[in-house]
Amino acid sequence: MTKRNVFLAIAMLFTVAIIAQTPAKRTAHFNLTDKVAIQGYDPVAYFKQKKAVKGKSAFAVSHQGVTYYFANEADKAAFLKNPSGYEPQYGGWCAFAMGDYGEKVDVDPETFKIVDGKLYLFYNKFLNNTLKSWNKDEPALKKKADANWDKIVK
Repeated sequence: MTKRNVFLAIAMLFTVAIIAQTPAKRTAHFNLTDKVAIQGYDPVAYFKQKKAVKGKSAFAVSHQGVTYYFANEADKAAFLKNPSGYEPQYGGWCAFAMGDYGEKVDVDPETFKIVDGKLYLFYNKFLNNTLKSWNKDEPALKKKADANWDKIVK
């Protein structure tokens, strides 16, 4: 076997090992309740209906280790065509907290915002609606949240 072939074989094994770990790594960073994302809310409904709609386990889909529920078969089908287009940013953790101090903070699935075709979720409990804080400085918080999330998932 030539050096080139040995290198290619090692590279392929390394790639397979990385891919095999992806679902476990993803689920470790996602905000899951009983192994379900967005506390069972339908990710497609945020875009189509512009509101939070509870999904049903009968319309469940697992994407790279993360399970989502959908309100109906049409939403499930839309998700399957473009999962990354519907998944919440920052693993479904609070966007404001990710931007402000780089922490994973739980969310209220009914407090959300769609920015540039992406779904952002926010903490909203005990008179603390972080969406309001996010709106005050969205560009800077989004930039910081993106950088903080990249550090977390590496």
